Amino acid sequence: MTGPEAERWLLSLELFGMRFGLDRMRRLMTALGSPERRFASIHVVGTNGKSSTTRMIAAILAHHGLRTGAYLSPHLVSFGERIRIGDRDLPPDLFGAAVGRAAHAVSLVQRSLEEGDQVTQFEALTAAAYWELARQEVEVAVIEAGLGGRFDATNVIPSKVQVLTSVGLEHTRWLGPTLVDIAGEKLDVVQPGGTLVLGSGLAPEVLEVAERVAAERDARIVQAGTDPGVPVGAAGNFQRRNFALARAAAEAFLGSLDWEAFTAAATEVRVPGRLQKIGSAPLTFIDGAHNPDGMRALAESLPELVAGHDRVVALVSVLDDKDAAGMLSALLPACDMLVCTSSQNPRVLPPPTLQSLARQLGGPPTEIVADPQAALRRARELAGPGGVVVAAGSLYLIADLLAGGHRAHASTM
Repeated sequence: MTGPEAERWLLSLELFGMRFGLDRMRRLMTALGSPERRFASIHVVGTNGKSSTTRMIAAILAHHGLRTGAYLSPHLVSFGERIRIGDRDLPPDLFGAAVGRAAHAVSLVQRSLEEGDQVTQFEALTAAAYWELARQEVEVAVIEAGLGGRFDATNVIPSKVQVLTSVGLEHTRWLGPTLVDIAGEKLDVVQPGGTLVLGSGLAPEVLEVAERVAAERDARIVQAGTDPGVPVGAAGNFQRRNFALARAAAEAFLGSLDWEAFTAAATEVRVPGRLQKIGSAPLTFIDGAHNPDGMRALAESLPELVAGHDRVVALVSVLDDKDAAGMLSALLPACDMLVCTSSQNPRVLPPPTLQSLARQLGGPPTEIVADPQAALRRARELAGPGGVVVAAGSLYLIADLLAGGHRAHASTM
């Protein structure tokens, strides 16, 4: 397959939606020759901070001289962003070849499945990633879980280190209604004799689940701090916490860190779509915060970023199954104006509904501009050269802004 052919084939699998369970994934691994066992791995699960922490761990390991890969989700513009070798996304030709190999395995597995059962998009993409990471002969891969952990397609790796970034009330339909339920699903990735690295600020009931699971599986627990001890190139206070977690995970894997290599990784690592600067005069950021905890982390980082600027204009779009009120409650006190917009996702909350909610919460003056690109232009006009614009609320909004309005389809995972 070419890169575009691979993307079209993967998008065709979205019709089958999400189907939890590891049987299909295990069959795919067998058909591909068990690639998931040909590299060491670190498994990253959690509600917020997974992509950032995954990139940061991979950067630290690469600076220590290891041939390193990573698997991330979701992507922003292209599926190829999800598979990384070293510090580069997989190029289209190699991505197409990897997906083509996975597609052949899918065709074999489908023959053995019961009628109505289908390999999902995320399973096929994960299989392609594991096959390519093995083919590239990476020594270690940092793997970000998609949703949950127990039945997530990524959970077929014999990881040495498992990382829990955070636990919040999200995807309760699939993971359960309480933090304890959700933590239990995510922590099922802990391997017998493994090392479980915990992010800071976890709720007491989540820590209790972690301690129970670790005891049952004879796993060691490492508690990460909040300060990595070095300057971090990625913007935002929350990224310092994420890098502190990455430090603890990398140290758990390596045994010890070379300070010069660690410092270089901290300085160089960047995370697309997370407080990413995309413009000046006015200073313009995009951030993938899409739940209340993520929005609180963003709001917490704003004072340092906007110091000395005239005003802050927020550009927001939210999906209709998210806690829009919780997100707006966290963000609006830090803003002088709000622009409500849409995205290409059919589940987007209508901008007038978002505007009404903002008004009920006592938010600042609000405008509606349905098209994301036009909304960004309007937000920049309202901010003026000396202001700041922050776009947040949905990864689909961020993807639309990065793609310049030419994004044909947004992935659901």
